[in-house]
Amino acid sequence: MAKRAVPRKIPKPPKSAAETQKIMRALGGQHPNADTELHFTNAYELLVATILSAQCTDERVNRVTPALFKRYPNAAALARASTGQLEPQIQSTGFFRAKSRSLVGMANAVIDEHHGEIPRSMEQLVKLPGVGRKTANVVLGHALGVPGLPVDRHVLRVANRIGIARSDDPEIVEQQLCQAVPPAEWTRTSDTLILHGRRICKPRPLCDRCAVRTDCNFYAKLTRANSIKPPKSRRRGAR
Repeated sequence: MAKRAVPRKIPKPPKSAAETQKIMRALGGQHPNADTELHFTNAYELLVATILSAQCTDERVNRVTPALFKRYPNAAALARASTGQLEPQIQSTGFFRAKSRSLVGMANAVIDEHHGEIPRSMEQLVKLPGVGRKTANVVLGHALGVPGLPVDRHVLRVANRIGIARSDDPEIVEQQLCQAVPPAEWTRTSDTLILHGRRICKPRPLCDRCAVRTDCNFYAKLTRANSIKPPKSRRRGAR
């Protein structure tokens, strides 16, 4: 008899849901109208752009996609392309061979399994080549009107530093944040944390510019550490 899967226990983040919502309101004031910086007009374009954005800046992707979307305006057109044709067009985004395979594979799956329409569920999206939970959540939340909370490296770093999440696993952080804020705020929460990570809470953070530093666990630890002065070294020869 097959063993039943044991549900993974989600660790409790340091801060409560009420604290998280208060922090997100403050960050929302610092980064008003937060949204994805990828340019798109429909779910297909956003899916392509998000696949291209892996290990690449949104700015770079936005330079590549206008010509790409003109040449391949839908999944059917992209499915007819070969990876050899596609690679030179996306080379500047990095990892272009793997991305070419993902894009062509994704387009063929959309045509063969979804009649040319981008699927509207997490379960179906993550079955497409090159699509993980983060990419699926981006498309769901920004293009399909389905609540989704993408967790990228910025969200992972910022949420753990502040204390509104506690895990190195993006899926666990996604669940912790989704439990703390209402579904209608999931996508905006991700966008706000991403912008905060890009502008303020960088790998070397600009804490003096942060709107939530007084509520941030990382800043509290930093302040305590700086308040403890090391003992003066004894002069050589002193008794």
